[in-house]
Parts: sequence; structure tokens; C-alpha cells
Amino acid sequence: MGQSRKALRTTAIGTVSVALLAGPAVGAAAGVAPAARTAGIQAQSAGPDVRFVDIAGDGGTTLKGNVVTPAGADGTRKYPVIVLPTSWGLPQIEYLAQARQLADSGYVVVTYNVRGFWQSGGTIEVAGPSDIADASKVIDWALANTPADPVRIGMAGVSYGAGICLLAAGHDKRIKAVAALSGWADLVESIYSSRTQHQQTTALLAGAGYVTGRPSEEFRRITADFFSSDLTKEQGLIAWGKKRSPSTYVDRINANGAAIMLGNAWGDTIFPPNQYADFYEKLTGPKRLEFRPGDHATAEGSGLFGLPNDTWTSAQRWLDHYLKGVDNGVEREQPVRLKSRSTGAYESYPDWKSVAATERKINLDGTKKIFANIDSGADGGVIFLSSILDQFAKLPPMAWIPLLPRAFAAVWQSERYGSEQRVRGTTKLHTTVTSTKESGTLVAYLYDVGPLGLGKLVSNAPYTFHGETPGKPFTVDLELFSTAYDVPAGHRLAVVVDTVDPLYIEHNPSGAQLTFSSSAADPSYLSVPLHEK
Repeated sequence: MGQSRKALRTTAIGTVSVALLAGPAVGAAAGVAPAARTAGIQAQSAGPDVRFVDIAGDGGTTLKGNVVTPAGADGTRKYPVIVLPTSWGLPQIEYLAQARQLADSGYVVVTYNVRGFWQSGGTIEVAGPSDIADASKVIDWALANTPADPVRIGMAGVSYGAGICLLAAGHDKRIKAVAALSGWADLVESIYSSRTQHQQTTALLAGAGYVTGRPSEEFRRITADFFSSDLTKEQGLIAWGKKRSPSTYVDRINANGAAIMLGNAWGDTIFPPNQYADFYEKLTGPKRLEFRPGDHATAEGSGLFGLPNDTWTSAQRWLDHYLKGVDNGVEREQPVRLKSRSTGAYESYPDWKSVAATERKINLDGTKKIFANIDSGADGGVIFLSSILDQFAKLPPMAWIPLLPRAFAAVWQSERYGSEQRVRGTTKLHTTVTSTKESGTLVAYLYDVGPLGLGKLVSNAPYTFHGETPGKPFTVDLELFSTAYDVPAGHRLAVVVDTVDPLYIEHNPSGAQLTFSSSAADPSYLSVPLHEK
């Protein structure tokens, strides 16, 4: 079976490699000569030189990689180098189309399959110390085996590769610029926000790891502990996640001084935007933050096939300036760049805090009691599918707000707005909860509600509590996932809170009830961030 899986991986890599080496998906007709294996496999064409190579990673582990050098590179001059670690579960040819374009513009590009996946050696360490050390080993190899300039080193990557880039920037001072797309800064907040397991996300990642790689014993244990909901394992899980979070090393990243570009999607169901924005605010060197509609890696996905892509264009401008010294104005632009989910228009701001110029509160008055363990019909959708529909068809998850059963969903609505409300940034919920059980989970949703009562999801977030005294009120402060959404004039906003969502693991004991209350001394509210035109 092991040989069969290896043969399948080899066949898949070879097939896709032929397609990508033939040229970008735009239909370039330049031919590629048959590959010939020497120390690696070299493909000759009229364009950049492409070689498939073996690189010795940390501890001697073999990492399968590709090297793409500018056409005509003969060793007489040095070029800036970009290192790209692969995404979770994807093979070494993931970036070949982009690598060719970068090489065409004067870069040496080294892409490599991270350890534990496909044909690279080792086991899946989930951005552990060996993965960080591998990045430095690949840089060492590039300096020794390509015309790479040792003072102009950059890294870029998507998803898992983005996280490794950021971690490496905190451990290797040679890295001068990073473009981290659809990555994470805080792994705990990404998949365990407010003590709630993101089950669809983690199940997808774990499944892909088993299919395309070789999970380490630690990875197997952590995955089992995560899904077990065993609170005695919680602190160990958090410590494991913090060790793999770039935010843990932000002081080192700042001290090393790399120019950091962060790009993500509003609806990223694997690495939500909040944790990237928080990390961005802590960076002190050259930095840029971009958010676009979509889900995980969908904003930059077309660029991996060589198609025109805003995200990759922005990333190359960033790298061009900080590695090649190109005066393209990127350092003079406002560094926070957002694309609205509603209009598709870009907006620029001087910093993240300026995104939300004002706030409007929706009072969560009265007392509302709901029964737990029943899905009210309000939910965050399905991983990937829902946010992709929002990205391309502007069809987010929907719910008929008047029909939501009030026994299972607490609902509050604003007045109808006389003008458009431009929601920008992070919505915050503050309320008082009383539970009949010591543990439980609630999920908060913000909907844009039209005249007929159809609600379109603006944002959501889960919250889990443990160790509360039954019958004793406690305060809940919850940040919903950041977004950029325009509520049309004549619509209203609705706040919905229930206890079940397929995206998350819930912790409501049988028979649990939750009561939401507000008082003059401590009023409950939802604070909605707005930015006027």
C-alpha cells in the first residue's frame, strides 16, 4: 500500500508538472523539452530554467523542491531569491506558474514541499521547530547552489506556507521581505476561538494530512485530544498551538526587521481575519494588510494557475520594492487595503483602527431564554462553499429571521436604516448570560435583513464557557469575525444567538437552557463598526 501511494503521488506530480511547465494557464504556447534527470530534473525552454531538486532539510530530511532561475542566468551576476514553502497537502509544483513569472522578472525562485507531505521526507510536524529550521536550510541550499544574492532574500507562501514564512522571519535574520497569503498568526484563535473547536476546519485539515502525508505521532495525539473535548488536555493543546503561532514571536519578527505583507479573505473558515489584523497591529516594521472577499486561499487561487490575480500582483509589488529596490510607490500607499464583499471596490486606510471610524450600538434589551442543543436554522454555512458563493455570487448563508423559532434562538433587530450602513471591521457583542449548566456553547450571528425578513449573514462567531455556576449570571464579551459589508438603505440589522452550528463543536449538556439579560447597570449590546463614505 505504501508503494502504491508513493507511485500515485509521483504520477500526480509528473502530470501536473508537465501542464505547468508547458506555460501558464493563459495559453502560452512555448514548448518544453523532455525532462532529463541529473542531480535533479531540468526542463529547458525559451523562458526561465526549471530544475527539480532534492534539498537536505533539518536533520538531513530530504525535501523535494523546484528551482526556477531567470533565462540566461550564467552565474556572472546575483539575483534576489524568493523561497516558497508549499501549502498543506499540496505537492511541490504548487507555485510553478507563479515561480516562472517571478523568474521572468528577475528572481531566483526556490519552492519546496514541506516535510511530511507527498515525496518529501519526514513526518507532518504542523509548523514545528523542524519546519522552521527547514526554511533556513532551503535558504542555505539556495545560496550554495543558485545565483541567489545573500542580502536580498524573501519568502512567500499560501496557507501553511504563509505561516511557515512568518515563523521563519522570526528565526532567520537573512529574510528581508515576506508575503504571507491566507496564513495564520495565532493558531489557537484560528481553530479554537473563544474555547470552541472549529470542527469542519480541523477535520478537513486532518483528513488532508492523512491522505497526502505522514502524520507524526504528536500530530495524531494532538488531533485526537482536540476532538475529544477533554478539558484536562486543553492547556497542552493551547501550548502546542502557541508554539506554532507567529504572534508568539512577534518581538523577534520586529527585531529582525523583515517587511511583512499579510493577505487574507473575509470569509476564511480556516484562518479567520481577526487574528491577522491583531498581528498586523503589533508589527513595527514595514507592513501591509489586505482583505478580500472569499474563503481560504480563494482570493489568490487563480494566480497559482498563472492567471491575472490582484493578490499575487500586490505581493510581487511588495517583493519588488523590498528585495529589488523598485520605486513602485508601495511604501507610500496607505498600508491597509480592503475589498468590500458588497461592491467589490477597494478602500485604503492608514491603519486597521481607522477602518471603523464610528460605531453604532444595537441594544439587546429585555430577557430572552432559549433551549440548547437544537439548531434554530441560523448558521455560518459550510466550509469553503458558503464563502465562495458569497465571493462570486454575493450569496452568503441566509435565514428567514421572522421564522426562526424563538425557543431556540434569541433575536434582536435594529430599526430600519434610512441610509446605507457600511460595516467595516470587528463587531463586538456584550451581554449577560445565565445557564442552567456549568458548560455550554453559544453562537452569535449578525444578519442584514431585507423588507421581507430574509437575512443575509454579515458575520458570526462562537463562544464556549466552562466552570460557570448554574443559575448565576456571567458576562460574555465576544468579537465576531471581521468583515466589510454594506447594508442597503431600508434594511435593518438582526442579532441572532443560538447554540448549535455545524461549523463548531458545541458543549451544551442535555436539557441546558441559556438566558440573556440586560440591566441599567450593565446593558447588553452589539457594537457595529461603521465607516461613512
